[in-house]
Amino acid sequence: MTVRSPTEQFFRALYEAFNARDIDTVIASIHPDVDWPNMVEGGREHGHAAVREYWRKQFESTDPRVEPERVVSLGDDQVLVEVHQVVRDPAGKVLSDGKVEHVYVLRDGLIERMDVRGS
Repeated sequence: MTVRSPTEQFFRALYEAFNARDIDTVIASIHPDVDWPNMVEGGREHGHAAVREYWRKQFESTDPRVEPERVVSLGDDQVLVEVHQVVRDPAGKVLSDGKVEHVYVLRDGLIERMDVRGS
């Protein structure tokens, strides 16, 4: 039996909700002042409404699936999540398939910032 830390459980549930497109659950885990990368157009998104709109646009043009493989606490409220990410176009063609690192900063138990490495 694998015993997972509360942090690992939190992130695994978050990715499960994202992959199910349960965006309300994901948004509830994000700080209202979140700073989030826009991997489609570049730049950063700030706040719940901006992140929700970013995802809406992203899901119109791609179908990303991210599966966490490892969750590591980096200290200072930072968490590294190594994921296997597969992105498909609307017709199902694979656009990318590989490993990516997501680095999160938490505040008050919520995600305050997210960065992507290795994309």
